[in-house]
Amino acid sequence: MPLRFIITFLFVLLGGTAQAATILIWGDSLSAGYGLRPGEAWPDLLQTRLADQGFPHRVVNGSVSGETSAGGRSRLPAALAQHEPEIVILELGANDGLRGLRPALLADNLEAMIAAARTAGARVLLVGMQMPPNYGPAYTRGFAQTFIAVAEAQKVALVPFLLDGFADQPEHFQADGIHPNAGAQARMLDTVWTGLEPLLGERRAAR
Repeated sequence: MPLRFIITFLFVLLGGTAQAATILIWGDSLSAGYGLRPGEAWPDLLQTRLADQGFPHRVVNGSVSGETSAGGRSRLPAALAQHEPEIVILELGANDGLRGLRPALLADNLEAMIAAARTAGARVLLVGMQMPPNYGPAYTRGFAQTFIAVAEAQKVALVPFLLDGFADQPEHFQADGIHPNAGAQARMLDTVWTGLEPLLGERRAAR
């Protein structure tokens, strides 16, 4: 094979690898698109925004409805090995809170997932959650503070509350009052984007 073809092949191969950087979204039903039509969930909107703004990243949504931090922790190593993400958006904990699990257990699982992602070479964006007031002030404070404490201790980027700005507005939720509707997904993306965009840097595709 002529040398110029070998060089061209390597250029395309390396260029393709660079453009195949993956963002792995690791969450629960709030990111899995529960109750929504295909393409409506905020991770789908994220893929569109990345393309529109010239970022070459591919979004892989590994979110599972009903997932707890313990379940996500057990599944994550295989996903990291499979997808080799550049960035992991870690959005887990809501189901821990709804079950009244100890925040210390949530913190341990989040820290383990952050460590696993870093070992795999990925940067992490931690997305926090808050519990409704009927869980009691002590629990709701401790739960919300868990994400802040983990982010500070592990020195990772943090979006404190995925539902920021509309959590108390029923019109943005489905009939169950828990899962955001299609109209709220763009707001969720905007919230996540504030933490994600700095991690993307200037890594844009040639246009």
